[in-house]
Amino acid sequence: MKRRDLLLTAMRGITVNATRSLLTMLGIIIGVGAVVLMVSVGNSFQNYILTQIESVGASTMEVMPTGLQKFGGNLESLKMEDYRMIERIPGVVSATPVIIVAKPVRYGKEELSPLVFGAYRNMVDNYGLKLEKGRLLDDADEDGAKTVAVIGNKTAEDLFGDSDPVGSRITIGDVPFTIVGKMEAVKSALLAQLDTPIFIPFSTAQALTNQSHLTYITMQTTGNAEVIKQEITAILRQRHRIDNPENDPDKDDFQVQSAEQVSGIIGSVTLGLTIFLALVAGISLLVGGIGIMNIMLVSVTERTREIGLRKALGARRQDILLQFLLEAVFLTLTGGTIGIILGAFFGWLLSALAAKFLGDFDFILSFVAIFLAIFMAIFTGLVFGIYPAKRAAGLSPMEALRFE
Repeated sequence: MKRRDLLLTAMRGITVNATRSLLTMLGIIIGVGAVVLMVSVGNSFQNYILTQIESVGASTMEVMPTGLQKFGGNLESLKMEDYRMIERIPGVVSATPVIIVAKPVRYGKEELSPLVFGAYRNMVDNYGLKLEKGRLLDDADEDGAKTVAVIGNKTAEDLFGDSDPVGSRITIGDVPFTIVGKMEAVKSALLAQLDTPIFIPFSTAQALTNQSHLTYITMQTTGNAEVIKQEITAILRQRHRIDNPENDPDKDDFQVQSAEQVSGIIGSVTLGLTIFLALVAGISLLVGGIGIMNIMLVSVTERTREIGLRKALGARRQDILLQFLLEAVFLTLTGGTIGIILGAFFGWLLSALAAKFLGDFDFILSFVAIFLAIFMAIFTGLVFGIYPAKRAAGLSPMEALRFE
């Protein structure tokens, strides 16, 4: 039997009862659509998170005492001399010590508790922040330990509403500060916390808190971030007299963390979650495959006389086998194509909705997911179509012709 005739016969077999074929394909449509949707949305969220981290500074690195992330850890392990040693390391640029001033901020009757960072002016550059009004802190502010501040966009809105805060005076603790600048809004739900801090000179923060230790150290790096991280670790272990040849982080009283490291962790987590969701969604393909097998068995029973007549006219066993196998593959492939279109559409729709709440959110259609979905659809058709096809091919012409 000619291949073209086999294809036409197989296509006719699934179009004769279009409603039943469509209902049979529903499981495949839902399964394939869910796989494409989950993988594409997962990739879109991963891209969004990593893009936001890179916008802050892909080469940003922080050195923190263990007490900031580990309960019971040392909060006073970092000293100014640690900062001076770190800033001399080749590849470390724009380093600044940071002291957080834990005091309330007041303006009139309004009172807030935002993070108040005492740092050098390059801290805002390290996190990719931009100035909207006024000016940033300068060397004269640092040298004179002046009571001036640059305010975050959200905090300025909470304290002053729509009024221009530049030139106004706020109170941090019991000390009045003059606002000399206002930061531009970050415009990202993920990085909304960067809209709230208030920045004051490092020397002023030292005077306000009367502390000799640093809250943490932030910097930008050039070159191999891992090598720089190892150099910082070696210097601090030597300075803090930490014997740690086995490189056990629990023995250190500090942590070195890079944006590249955070990106890798987030990338691994989102990838694992995406694969898990895709596997869960793929279970419906199994259900759809069982539906394909059931309907093909029904089709074999309904067309027993047709099979017998075709065999009596000379159709070979492999012709019948291939015809019913092609019908099963056509069903799954058609359902898979519809599922891909629907999955991509709903993925785009969800991304458009996410963009309204999260800001710049791009939809990334996963071509790997599309290829995988097509492969899974064909594989499902072959696996669940082989038994009904073999049953049809194994029918005796005489018995089939006598079937009522």
